[in-house]
Amino acid sequence: MKIYNGSLEVEAIFNQWYNEEKESNYGANVSFVGVVRAEDEIEALSFDIYEPILFEWFNQWQEKAKQLGAKIKMAHSLGDVKVHTSSFMCAIFSPKRRVALELIDVFVEDFKANAPIWKYDIIGGKRVYAQERSTPMSGAGILKGLL
Repeated sequence: MKIYNGSLEVEAIFNQWYNEEKESNYGANVSFVGVVRAEDEIEALSFDIYEPILFEWFNQWQEKAKQLGAKIKMAHSLGDVKVHTSSFMCAIFSPKRRVALELIDVFVEDFKANAPIWKYDIIGGKRVYAQERSTPMSGAGILKGLL
């Protein structure tokens, strides 16, 4: 997993991942790219990440994948990401396509629900927390008393 400042260079990252794994004898490589949509007058999205928890979450997923003979690669943006560019991408490498197809769906859904990443809309040059499109993290309520 790697965190990048700003928009992801999708082609370069996928090429790097492919070249890293092309001789690993995986029979399937299934990928997902999240793209910032132009909606609600946003100019961009902006992301904050709590890296220690994100890396712990990702390492747990790597262990789950390893038990299936698979490997997960992931990249995410930190900071501002303009519309029509990517902020999140991942790939599953596995011996069999069914494992990769099923694992990517569960992985992406869990990412959306549990990764410690906060999303903001950039509208009129201002950063506004995208609360209506955010999923509360399990245990996050303990922080409310500290703020």
